[in-house]
Amino acid sequence: QVQLVESGGGLVQAGGSLRLSCAASGRSFSDYVMGWFRQAPGKEREFVAAANWSGGITYYSNSVKGRFTISRDNAKNTVYLQMNSLKPDDTAVYYCAAKRGATPFSGYAYWGQGTQVTVSS
Repeated sequence: QVQLVESGGGLVQAGGSLRLSCAASGRSFSDYVMGWFRQAPGKEREFVAAANWSGGITYYSNSVKGRFTISRDNAKNTVYLQMNSLKPDDTAVYYCAAKRGATPFSGYAYWGQGTQVTVSS
């Protein structure tokens, strides 16, 4: 069992940056693939980024590639999402998720409560 708590969301102007954090409690954090998803109003939840157990292999959606960076600190049981060059289209609730297994894009068993990111134009 893993409990996830996101933080770091807020209001930022277009072109700005935010860093989201997700603190995990429970055992064996490094056993889990960690992912970030987002859901904008009226839209389905979508994959944003994921990192394998070490953080050495990362995955990004095309919409954020080159602007967002996922990283993890297994000693602190925390995964991060550094978001740069933010656009109004990035406005959404961002969710942290965890899973066992290799596939990074779906099948997550554990979810945080979400943190709101709002990008103003």
